[in-house]
Amino acid sequence: MANRNLNAAKNAKKDEFYTQLIDIENELKHYKDHFKGKTVLCNCDDPRVSNFFHYFSYNFEQLGLKKLITTCYKNQNRDLFSQNDSERAIWLEYFGDKNDNRVPDPEEIGIHYFDGDGDFRSAECIELLKQADIVVTNPPFSLFREYVAQLMTYEKKFLIIGNVNAVSYKETFQYIKNNQLWLGASIHSGDREFGVPNDYPLNAAGCRQDAKGNKFIRVKGVRWFTNLDYDERHEDLILYKCYNSEEYPTYDNYDIINVNKTSEIPMDYDGVMGVPITFFDKYNPEQFEILGIANSARWIGLECYTILKNNKLYNRILIRRRQPVGAYSGV
Repeated sequence: MANRNLNAAKNAKKDEFYTQLIDIENELKHYKDHFKGKTVLCNCDDPRVSNFFHYFSYNFEQLGLKKLITTCYKNQNRDLFSQNDSERAIWLEYFGDKNDNRVPDPEEIGIHYFDGDGDFRSAECIELLKQADIVVTNPPFSLFREYVAQLMTYEKKFLIIGNVNAVSYKETFQYIKNNQLWLGASIHSGDREFGVPNDYPLNAAGCRQDAKGNKFIRVKGVRWFTNLDYDERHEDLILYKCYNSEEYPTYDNYDIINVNKTSEIPMDYDGVMGVPITFFDKYNPEQFEILGIANSARWIGLECYTILKNNKLYNRILIRRRQPVGAYSGV
């Protein structure tokens, strides 16, 4: 039991990534109208280092929030500006500025102790989840499936960070297919840098330390996942290429053409197409219909791969246009 607990603690540390404020600001600017009069929960955040807490507390009045709740896993101190550890998990409650200085002063923040460890799956944290209108945080990547399932169970609006490969998870893919979840507005490629705890190994891949001793790590394939709508996701992907059988070969095992890049989806083809998972960065549900996913997961009741020239291709999203050929100008 002790060994299992130790391993769990080590894994939790590896998941403890602190999102940069600029990445939060770039994404949240697309949703400001969603927050008026709402209670926001950040339930995977250490307020001493959480830029989610920073963003929402400093923009509380501008967003018109009702309440901000932040939960913090054990070993965080009651003094928000102390680096000393405590064996008690806490949760914070903020109702906005009271002295008109537009700063969330410590005396304006209600600090409460958990009986347990502050895990988002605990009964105490679920009670706070029930109070929330919108959940915004960076959950542990290793618990992404479980975290999203909880949000769906309690029918919460959310804006969270995960890895793009999560779109190929059976559960996540079904949410996307059913228009219950989609990718966010601001991150479409590349990697992002996150802060990590001081005891994170500096020799880990992608880890660096700045002049102040703060540690950071670069993570590839990061995306925002949300069910908050925004204007850009309803913009049509502009298509410019024409179909030809040489450039768009049919899979060996399905009457479906292969498209290697989202930008190269042919504008004059009405059949089923297999596209990479990065298609979701440009997915407009009014423009394309999602039919399934071809990988080791199930599609139309079968264990399915797409095979091209005797080679298996993984993670192809199977789509078909909703607008018929001729709906685009010039076609």
